[in-house]
Amino acid sequence: MRTISIYDGSVELQQLRYVLAVAETRNFTRAAENCFVVQSALSHQIKSLEQELGFQLFARTSRRVELTSAGAAFLPSARAALDAADRAVADSAAAVGQIRGTLSVGVIPTVTAVDIPAALGKFHRAHPAVPIRLRGGNSDAFINSITNGALDVAVLGLATSTPPEKVATEVLARERLVAVVSAKHRLASRRRLRLRDLADDTFVDFPEGSPGRTQSDLAFAAAGITRAVAFEAMGTELILDLVRQDLASTLLPPGLVTPSAELATIPLLDGPTRTQYLAWSSFNPTPAAAAFISLLKTDQRRSASSAGVGSDHS
Repeated sequence: MRTISIYDGSVELQQLRYVLAVAETRNFTRAAENCFVVQSALSHQIKSLEQELGFQLFARTSRRVELTSAGAAFLPSARAALDAADRAVADSAAAVGQIRGTLSVGVIPTVTAVDIPAALGKFHRAHPAVPIRLRGGNSDAFINSITNGALDVAVLGLATSTPPEKVATEVLARERLVAVVSAKHRLASRRRLRLRDLADDTFVDFPEGSPGRTQSDLAFAAAGITRAVAFEAMGTELILDLVRQDLASTLLPPGLVTPSAELATIPLLDGPTRTQYLAWSSFNPTPAAAAFISLLKTDQRRSASSAGVGSDHS
């Protein structure tokens, strides 16, 4: 059985998996169920590990299970050891043409450059043995997760003037945001606007400091305009619902707004621009990540080629 050395003894990888399961569930019974093992076997393995280490990992009562301070200190190294073991298996499989391991993908709520469900479906059909995990969130958090190894790939959306750092990237799309207003808005019939035309409006936007809002804040600041953001929301659905009620205006990528009788989208001559990036580890992407990146790049090239062919005949 594969082992790793700790102090003067040896710890089995399965024991580490049991420790992580108990730490996550705070319950020996649920941990055993998650590991597909009887509770007595799991408890015995953890007790043996504690004896080997010379300290308790968990404080136990009949009703509660909690990590001890020593257990909390042990947990990151245990997780790293398991990740390294899984990576070794994945790398070995990749060397003989097999993709193993897990693919973890982060997606911003305003992605328009990639059809993520379609891409994940295509990847799954090509590599059915690879589990896929999908996370929603913001670009800054995704960059941190990629750099610390908690995430393989992410689609980011950032102000064009602030490209991502510490990760490898490829530009997926650049776009200028449009003004989105209620059909009842005083400017709804205009063909184009400038930011100063919206200076007196009340706005709905993503939370202050988030990458989804930064490009708009920078654009208004550059224009010397102080805007009133009375509503903050995490998702575009709520943002657009507030606009439909004529409670606020907003700026969004045009691909996120479905034409309707309740909304008007108006191009902005001096509106903010954002860039969507595909991001991954610049140090050592996993085989699954490399395969997914290759798939997306191939699809992007085909899409660009098709668009080029179409424009030649227009």
